[in-house]
Amino acid sequence: MMLTPVHRFRDIERKPEYLQPEKCVPPPSRASLGTMWFIRDGCGIACAVVTWMLVFYADFVVLLVMLVPSRDYVYSVINGTLFNTLAFLALASHFRAMLTDPGAVPKGNATKEFIESLQLKPGQVVYKCPKCCSIKPDRAHHCSVCKRCIRKMDHHCPWVNNCVGENNQKYFVLFTMYIALISLHALIMVGFHFLYCFEEDWTKCSSFSPPTTVILLILLCFEALLFLIFTSVMFGTQVHSICTDETGIERLKNQKPTWEKISGWEGMRAAFGGAFSLAWLSPFSNLDCKSQPPAGAEAAAPASAIMTQEEIEQFLARDVAIQVLRE
Repeated sequence: MMLTPVHRFRDIERKPEYLQPEKCVPPPSRASLGTMWFIRDGCGIACAVVTWMLVFYADFVVLLVMLVPSRDYVYSVINGTLFNTLAFLALASHFRAMLTDPGAVPKGNATKEFIESLQLKPGQVVYKCPKCCSIKPDRAHHCSVCKRCIRKMDHHCPWVNNCVGENNQKYFVLFTMYIALISLHALIMVGFHFLYCFEEDWTKCSSFSPPTTVILLILLCFEALLFLIFTSVMFGTQVHSICTDETGIERLKNQKPTWEKISGWEGMRAAFGGAFSLAWLSPFSNLDCKSQPPAGAEAAAPASAIMTQEEIEQFLARDVAIQVLRE
C-alpha cells in the first residue's frame, strides 16, 4: 500500500499501538541463532539437487567419454585437472551461497517492549513488516519463500535454494562465474572430440559404443550451451548491480535511492570483502573484512548477519523519517 507524504510523517505512526506489537512473538534467544541457515523449500531443494547432478553428469562425460580414452596423456591430465578444479569451485560456491545467511533481519523483534525502548522522537517512523513482525532496515525486502526480511535482497534463486542478499552475493557471483567457465571448457572439448572421432575410427575414440558416445556428447553440448548463456547473463547482471549499488528489486521497482551509493570498484570491494586478492576467487574466504563505506556515507543497516537491539537503536536514532511499510 502506497502512503502519501502526509501519512509518512504522522506522529501516530511512531506509537507502538499502530505497529500492532501484540501480534508479534519475541525474537529467538541468542543461543538459537548459531544454527545453520537452510531453507526448507521443496522446489528449491529439487533445483539444488538437479544442479549438482548436472555438474556430475558433465564430469562423467568429460572424464570417461573424452579424456580417459584419449591417447594424448598430457592433454587428458591438463584438461581433466582444469575441469575438475573449476567444477569443485563451482559446487563449493553453490554450497556457500545456499547455506549462508543472506542477511536476514531478526524475526519478531517488533514487540511492544522493544518498540517502547526505542524512545522514538516526534517525526520518526519505523519500518514494520507485518509478515514477519520485524523492524525493517532500509533496503530490506520480505521474501515469501524464506519468510524473512533480507537486507539488500537482489532476488530469490531456486537454483541455490536461497535469497541472494548482502552476505552471500559474493558466493552467488562465483557460482555463476565457475559454471560459465566449465560450460565453455566443456563445449571446447566436445568440439575437439567430435573432430578427433571424425578423423579416427569411432570405435577407438571412446570406450562406449558410437551411438551412445554421440548421444552423451550431444546432451553435454546442449547442457553446456544452455548454462553458459544463462550463467553469463546472471554473472553480468550481478556485477552490474554491485558496481551500481542497486539490487535487482530496486531496479525493477525503479526505486529512487535514499542512500549514498558506493559504486564501481568500491562496490566490488564491499561485496567481495576488502582489497582485490586471490581471496575474491575463493568460496572458502569469509566476508568479515568488508571495507568501510566512503566518508560521510551512512549504512542503512549493520553488516553483521544478525542485528542486535543496540544496533537497531543506533540505526533508528538518526533523524530520518521512515515510513511504515506494508508489502
